[in-house]
Amino acid sequence: MSKTPFLKMHGTGNDFVLLDARARAVILTREDVKRLADRHFGIGCDQLLVLKASSKAEAFMQIFNSDGSEISTCGNATRCVADFLMRESGKGEATLETGAGIRSGKRLPNGDVQVNMGAPKFGWQDIPLSESRNTMHLGLEVGLLVDPAAVNMGNPHMIFFVRDLSHIKLAEWGVKLEHHPLFPERANISAVQVIDGSHVNMQVWERGTGITLACGSAACAAVAAGVRRGLVGAQCAVSLPGGTLQVHWDKTDSATGGDVLMSGPVAYVFSGEIEI
Repeated sequence: MSKTPFLKMHGTGNDFVLLDARARAVILTREDVKRLADRHFGIGCDQLLVLKASSKAEAFMQIFNSDGSEISTCGNATRCVADFLMRESGKGEATLETGAGIRSGKRLPNGDVQVNMGAPKFGWQDIPLSESRNTMHLGLEVGLLVDPAAVNMGNPHMIFFVRDLSHIKLAEWGVKLEHHPLFPERANISAVQVIDGSHVNMQVWERGTGITLACGSAACAAVAAGVRRGLVGAQCAVSLPGGTLQVHWDKTDSATGGDVLMSGPVAYVFSGEIEI
């Protein structure tokens, strides 16, 4: 078998395996993805990323969860790949095509990478939900998780605001909520504790992956829901087990068009070759 080069990266502990298929095609089955993502028998990652040529941006990013399912977007993956493309080009900005649209990234003065995640969607058809509901108050309850909001940030999110994260059994309740019949495409589940108007702590159960150290799109969805509920302001630090992300959403800001901006660090772990 021929060996395929790979790069292992992470953004605040949300880790990825990147395969570059721009010059040489990489053909993957679902079982290939699961094996590569396995932390015992493969390289290990939350998501596997395949970089392809694009006529609309510098590259197209195909994203697979560790269970082999394909998704449209991933915030931390976008930051990592934007950093990869900026290092390659020597520029301070990069554009990336995803299944959720074109995403732009830039390097900040402190070395962090900021990406434009697009505008959040709140319509029940946009999440999507299986029936009409008030997406700011879905009326669901599991254990200590009650009264969630729903947001689409290129993927569906269910956000619970809680008093104390230490009492939340997300590993137990997340798997049930991910597959709730109200969410035909499954959902990412977040428990969010508001510290003050500019800082929240959160934990995430990511669909197709499980408990993760960080999830960029979930951080953006949490801030968007928090702003709409009057819990946080437009600029918010989101602390996750793997680190802190900075999220900005001002829906009236003409400069961003109401898009969510998310920034944080990027880390390169190791590179190598593997048989596929």
